[in-house]
Amino acid sequence: MTSILEPEVKLGVLHDRANRYDEDLLPCRANNPELWFAESPADVEFAKALCATCPVQPLCLAGALDRREPWGVWGGQLLLQGKVIPRKRPRGRPRKDAA
Repeated sequence: MTSILEPEVKLGVLHDRANRYDEDLLPCRANNPELWFAESPADVEFAKALCATCPVQPLCLAGALDRREPWGVWGGQLLLQGKVIPRKRPRGRPRKDAA
């Protein structure tokens, strides 16, 4: 899934790039890391919003897609089985009628 413009992003490359910035500018380092792997849909949306200002956000997302990360918020998007999904559904039974 590597594009011509963006080579495959290894985790080490992401960490090296992130280390160029003050930790206060990196939401995943300045906040509880478990927020990016939360069960609550509200917490997941909060993590996604925090990523919007991250200086390594595009690199983080590209790397997560290349690595097919199994789950979590990466680069401001929620990934499940290596694919971006729009939102986390709450636990419980699915709706009986169409939303």
